[in-house]
Amino acid sequence: MSFLPINCREMQELGWERPDFVYVTGDAYVDHPSFGVAIISRVLEAAGFRVAILSQPDYKSCNAFTEFGRPRLGFLVTAGNIDSMVAHYTVSKKKRTYDYYSPGGKAGLRPDRATIVYCNRIREAYGDVPIIIGGLEASLRRFAHYDYWSDKIRRSILVDSRADILTYGMGENILLRIATLLDKGVPVKKIRDVRGCVYMAQPEDKIHFDVAAVFDYDELKSDDRKYAEAFGIQYKNQDSISGKAIVERYDNKILVQNPPMPPLEREELDRVYSLPYMRTYHPSYEAVGGVPAIEEVRFSITHNRGCFGACNFCALAFHQGRTVRSRSKESVIEEARKITELPDFKGYIHDIGGPTANFREPACEKQLRDGVCTNRKCLAPTPCKNIKVDHREYTEIISEIEALPKVKKVFIRSGIRFDYLMLDNDESFFKKLVRDNVSGQLKVAPEHCSSAVLRCMGKPDFRVYEGFRRRFFELTKSMGKEQYLVPYLMSSHPGSTLRDALELAICLKRDNYAPEQVQDFYPTPGTASTVMFRTGINPLDMKPVYVATDYHEKQLQRALLQFNRPQNAPLVREALRKLGREDLIGYSKECLVRPESGAQKSAPRSTAERSGRGKGSRASAAHKPHAKKTPRGKDNKKRR
Repeated sequence: MSFLPINCREMQELGWERPDFVYVTGDAYVDHPSFGVAIISRVLEAAGFRVAILSQPDYKSCNAFTEFGRPRLGFLVTAGNIDSMVAHYTVSKKKRTYDYYSPGGKAGLRPDRATIVYCNRIREAYGDVPIIIGGLEASLRRFAHYDYWSDKIRRSILVDSRADILTYGMGENILLRIATLLDKGVPVKKIRDVRGCVYMAQPEDKIHFDVAAVFDYDELKSDDRKYAEAFGIQYKNQDSISGKAIVERYDNKILVQNPPMPPLEREELDRVYSLPYMRTYHPSYEAVGGVPAIEEVRFSITHNRGCFGACNFCALAFHQGRTVRSRSKESVIEEARKITELPDFKGYIHDIGGPTANFREPACEKQLRDGVCTNRKCLAPTPCKNIKVDHREYTEIISEIEALPKVKKVFIRSGIRFDYLMLDNDESFFKKLVRDNVSGQLKVAPEHCSSAVLRCMGKPDFRVYEGFRRRFFELTKSMGKEQYLVPYLMSSHPGSTLRDALELAICLKRDNYAPEQVQDFYPTPGTASTVMFRTGINPLDMKPVYVATDYHEKQLQRALLQFNRPQNAPLVREALRKLGREDLIGYSKECLVRPESGAQKSAPRSTAERSGRGKGSRASAAHKPHAKKTPRGKDNKKRR
């Protein structure tokens, strides 16, 4: 078992004259099943194909792209585990100084819009060599899309990259099918009937699937309503059972998205995760301190895919889809055994999770027969009556891994969908979670308290979170523990007015909770919330939505959520006066801020909600000065 070759010397040591595929990636090469490049390359290797990895090549010329010569079958190209623009820029469009997916965390080793740049360099080097693009950046930019960084509706990334095929979603079976056809001598321009693919064609060319809709890029970039309508139709056709093809016109050509590839079933997922991953970064990075992203996942296990939670600000529904699939209990336990044999394993499994940790099965039987519902969500604003709620198998997996030799503790750090948890009449999992699997703090995502904002987010009403929080602290106290909730909160999401921000501030004040971190809404490709931000229209129901686009208003909303910070006091007072709530400026316990002339009052500084041990019976938030900070956004899939 070894790493795949990352340069010509390593390829020659394997006795290869040339690879079948050169896989170009914007990330450092990490051979771990949390990284898309590792999974796809190992799946292709298992099918008999030779794959070489070209990691973070020098993109300023085409020379680096000739490292392995011309591959026999073609180039695979990805920007990496996350969109290259998100990797490079904060929500305020400031350049990041650290890259978790690069050796030593060094920034700047990949270009902006990496997929496009890499493909153009490959074309310079090899002309008409087959190029297949995939990964998150390509998947979420496969249609005409709003690009926050340029503030424009950009063309499909397939058009700008000049690649031959774009693969979207989870690509194992898609790329196996493409590789097999190329190996049989089928020209890449003739590969048109593979699900999960997007390609360019002539208007008169045959389309192999029923078409849901045809759009014109010139209209989409200039008409907000048409753009919102287009996204709504795209979103409703991302199911492998009910989804149809979608077409976009670009001048004298058309872009065709075939319906999605069916998700991998349990046996297929088990095979994928049983492949011989090295489970770490390539040793060439050791001298600079390795690749920081491995620290989040090295001792973690992914047990599922897909998410029927489908929050509007999350791109999962547009990428992995809303149908959940999971690995067998035996497969997950076997991976845990492998982790325990790693030389630096200290006895702690950091996570058994995925997009949403406590999902194991499709939401209902209907999804298996007819696909996901296109006219409603499974959990929000209220749970569907047909939803199946069962934590038994997940509980069994955790318990059996805890019983393995060398395992001291198993934690759950992926997002727990608390509204799904609260639907379970059997509290066995909830009690076990609180008793055994919380590492002092449990991350949850209520996001807001305003009903109007939560509807725009596709989240449940805040009362559901309050019920979960109350029960969490009751169980924690009954077990003699002191544990904390770390609630994620978001400011300036579409639908959030200044008055909604004040409602959340009052809620935080009431609960004595002072969030150290608040996430400003970040408009990224492939989400319904981003379409709302651009158009002021909810694409899922075509209703108007208020959007805070003014930078100063965003500052005011964020300041209200962190009203306790001394530096925010002027903004908080300004916001309160705008809203006619001067009664909240003063010295009483209900006030958010003191007057300008008042002495600075020391405010509680907590990053988490405490269990409520000690005085009083009501669980409340309190400060914990030594609480570990939990930065958001290290890995997009953690934010569900």
